Amino acid sequence: MELILVRHGESAGNVAREAAEAAAAEVIDVGLRDADVPLSALGQAQAQALGGWLAGQAPDQRPGMVLSSPYARAQETAALALQAAGASLPVRVDERVRDRELGVLDLLTTRGVEARFPQEAARRRWLGKFYYRPPGGESWADVALRLRSALRDLDEWAEGQRVLVVAHDAIVLLIRYICEGLDEAQILDLGRRQSVLNASVTRLSRNAGGAWRATAFNDVSHLVAVGAPITEHPADHDVAVQR
Repeated sequence: MELILVRHGESAGNVAREAAEAAAAEVIDVGLRDADVPLSALGQAQAQALGGWLAGQAPDQRPGMVLSSPYARAQETAALALQAAGASLPVRVDERVRDRELGVLDLLTTRGVEARFPQEAARRRWLGKFYYRPPGGESWADVALRLRSALRDLDEWAEGQRVLVVAHDAIVLLIRYICEGLDEAQILDLGRRQSVLNASVTRLSRNAGGAWRATAFNDVSHLVAVGAPITEHPADHDVAVQR
């Protein structure tokens, strides 16, 4: 079995967040709930470039199904990529591979969290990114728990198949965490050293003994090949493990 993990293309929310951070604003002005945020025009081009990459894969290297986050930016990435590839694959949408829920911190910049929820900012620094759960939201550990359930079901739905998973940066990292048996320090160090790029490809292969290994991580050669811009929009800036 192989998993091809793809972060969605650049979204309107990614762009709005960068603008808010650059302006030292407290609130990210995107005007939509997180689930409804679409791709930016650049994100659409990245998704089409991903489709070109899929079309260029050898027949025995192409996915047999797609597992997508229900969020608009992920579904749009999957749809545009499949259209550009001229591929018709079964697409299963699963809420368990949605992005992390931020609760009361949703739509706040780093400055906004510090200004409006200083106690939460301090608690986040103390607990660290992996275990901090904002009120009404999820920790990374919470997300890993629902992903374990989704991966167990995926074994049943797609036994022996290659599956394209279109989701979010935290999902890509946490699937690696689960499949490769990483610990807190290892996964946070991985995320700190290299943000998951928009429309990047990460490949995980499982051998006959059941062990997983990453054969590619954060690959954007398909974007480079067609001159599509590479965008880096880290979701969180506090990735250090507290000692």
